[in-house]
Formats: sequence, structure tokens, C-alpha cells
Amino acid sequence: MTKADVVEQQSESGGTSTPTSEVLLRCRWCRRVLPPAARTGRKRQFCRQSCRQWDWVARQRARDLELSESDLVVARSELDALRDDLYVLACAVDDVRRDLGAAGQRSARELREALDWLLAAAAPLRDREIATPTP
Repeated sequence: MTKADVVEQQSESGGTSTPTSEVLLRCRWCRRVLPPAARTGRKRQFCRQSCRQWDWVARQRARDLELSESDLVVARSELDALRDDLYVLACAVDDVRRDLGAAGQRSARELREALDWLLAAAAPLRDREIATPTP
């Protein structure tokens, strides 16, 4: 069964994020957002046939290795890259928090620079895709 992710949108008043009732279904393999479901038939679980195939291969391999549903196998290089990106984002948050916490008013340019720095630090995490394994 697929998991649904709740999308958060920026509310137009005040810029705070609020959960919305819109639920997006995602591909069980690559986590891409699935197109809206048809009114009839089973719910779609995969975005492409290749994702369905890779999911099947992964389940067979997990069964062979006696891995449970909660076990996860990740390449060390991928884990290291993720940790590096998280560290950069954490540093950006700390920098912006320190800059905004300092006494005095901030100009629009300074606020924009802080926002740009946060967005640049978050972009690698946002744009990260789980690589499809190669046989």
C-alpha cells in the first residue's frame, strides 16, 4: 500500500505554512508524485513500469537476504553526500538565525540575501533524487 504525503503550502496571509487537505500519492519506488487517479480501478502505485520492476527486484533481493521491511540499504557515498548537504543547511540556518537575532533593523536587501542563502543551501536536498539502481 502506498503512503500519501501531505503537501504544505504557504498561506497567502503572513507566509506561514499550513497543512492543506490535498494529498499527493507518490510512486512506491522513486517517490515521484503520481498523476491524479482514475475514478475506477485500483489505485496506482508506480509512475512507470520500470519502477514497478525495480520494486519487484528489490523485494526479491530483500527476501533472499532476509531483510525486514524496516531495514534499509544505502550506499555509503549517498549517505555521506546527504549528511554533507544537511550540514550545509544547518550552517545556513544558524547563520541566518544569528544575523536576524542581532540588534537593529534589517534592510530588504539583507533579508533577501539571507533568504537566498537559505534557499541555496536547501536546494541540493530539495533536488535530490533517489538514483535508480543499475543491474
